[in-house]
Amino acid sequence: MISLSHSDLLMAFGLVGLLALCTWRLRLGLAGQLVIAALRTAAQLFLVGFALKALFAHVSLLWVGLAATVMLLAAGREVVSRQKRRFTGGWAFGVGALSMATSSFAVTILATTVVIGIDPWYHPQYLIPLLGMLLGNTMTGIALSLDRLTQTAWEQRDVIEARLALGQEWSAAISGVLRESIRSGMIPIINSMAVAGLVSLPGMMTGQIIAGSPPGEAVKYQILIMFLIAGGTGMGVLAAVGLGAKRLFDRRVRFRPDRLKTS
Repeated sequence: MISLSHSDLLMAFGLVGLLALCTWRLRLGLAGQLVIAALRTAAQLFLVGFALKALFAHVSLLWVGLAATVMLLAAGREVVSRQKRRFTGGWAFGVGALSMATSSFAVTILATTVVIGIDPWYHPQYLIPLLGMLLGNTMTGIALSLDRLTQTAWEQRDVIEARLALGQEWSAAISGVLRESIRSGMIPIINSMAVAGLVSLPGMMTGQIIAGSPPGEAVKYQILIMFLIAGGTGMGVLAAVGLGAKRLFDRRVRFRPDRLKTS
């Protein structure tokens, strides 16, 4: 594998700097965000590199669990920050985090114990990258679905309350909103699978090929990852929309738009 120097990374950062300059000239207000995001990317990835080196050298369920918890908390925070209209209280964080924990962790453990058969099943060389890819994609799906759920439910609150007044069950009164929310959360992974190999070479496959792995093995691992991501994203979206929809109604089946607030 060809090693990259810091000067190589600085040259690549120059592209981000050029883009930031263009957005500044156009007065888009994105120049600062682009530079900060790029610097955060570099800093976070360098720190992760050091952390993974330590984890790989000392395989411990305790440290792996701690790293997974930090990843989940960060993903949960991102889900909240991407919602225009979020739930009040701890539900804003809890719905997304619980859905991601249930889906991503379950699929990752299934992959390491049954599909790949790693010994031990929590070996960080496999579990952390798999969990990271699952959390990242599931986070996007859940963020999109919850944003659509809360925003559409707020916009259609009069319609939902009218349906309840006509005697419909809460699930029927909000069924159209639920379907659109689930569809929004599933579109990114469906699009990714539809164009994989034809339009783009997915990241894991590209990385393995550049690192010297045989293309055949890289393809098999990428297919596995895409299927795992699809399953994890789908289960996470269904869980998040289901929990979020129930939160919009109280025990007396009254619609509660007051449980939403603008971020």
